[in-house]
Amino acid sequence: MKGENDVVGSTTDRPRQTVVALISFITGAFLMSAFLTVGHRDWPSYLLIRNPNPTVSSAPTTPIQLQAILHYATSKVTPQQSFQEITQSFNVLRNRSPCNFLVFGLGYDSLMWASFNPNGPTLFLEETPEWVTTVLKDAPSLNAKTVPYRTRLKEADRLLASYRGEPDCLPGRAYLKGNRECRLALDNLPEEVYEREWDVIMIDAPRGYFPDAPGRMAAIFSAAVMARARKGVGNTHVFLHDVDRKVEKEFAKEFLCMKFKVGGVGRLWHFEIPPNNSSSTKFC
Repeated sequence: MKGENDVVGSTTDRPRQTVVALISFITGAFLMSAFLTVGHRDWPSYLLIRNPNPTVSSAPTTPIQLQAILHYATSKVTPQQSFQEITQSFNVLRNRSPCNFLVFGLGYDSLMWASFNPNGPTLFLEETPEWVTTVLKDAPSLNAKTVPYRTRLKEADRLLASYRGEPDCLPGRAYLKGNRECRLALDNLPEEVYEREWDVIMIDAPRGYFPDAPGRMAAIFSAAVMARARKGVGNTHVFLHDVDRKVEKEFAKEFLCMKFKVGGVGRLWHFEIPPNNSSSTKFC
């Protein structure tokens, strides 16, 4: 996801060795060794070998994984989340993949997220059309869609205090597609979002650091509605980033429920939400 305090298109200049270490970790079935020559402009060379660990699948790497290795190892651009935060999501995706993976946000780290789920559908939802165009220039294989938001960050307190007054926002009755009455419902998403049940949802967007930004209120609410409406086997894993901020934290407690929080590190919380079609007036 793009850095919220940075100008769109800016980069974070970290040592390339850090990126190589990350990619070595994520390939799973292979070990990657990268040899970087400090001060030279040579592309790194890679040695892909079978993983000697018999507990890890030995399936060959896919084109998108190889693309991710090449992209990050030859660039100074690194993911926005920390290694420890990424590891939380990676561990779930490693066990669930191939799965349906929905990501709120698009950025320099999107190729990495898609490579974690190489044989399953990964869909990125982004608020800014220009940013979608920028990212897809370097990673055209990504499935990214522009989505509208009806909320503003400055409305967060009022939306949290008043949503129970709208019946179509309440558990057991809340829905998303076409739900114009509940402003927290993402009612106009691409059809693909509504057609699938999402096994893993990452919320790292939209922007939520200035009053007129959309904020993540609707993304958090809608993820909760999707998870509760699940009909397939298993629970829904929801990862929420930037929980050091007031709005993310308060809306997570209200809709994702701390009793379903199963992990977290740094600015990331991990929830595992079971299906629930009860008619309660509270999500938690």
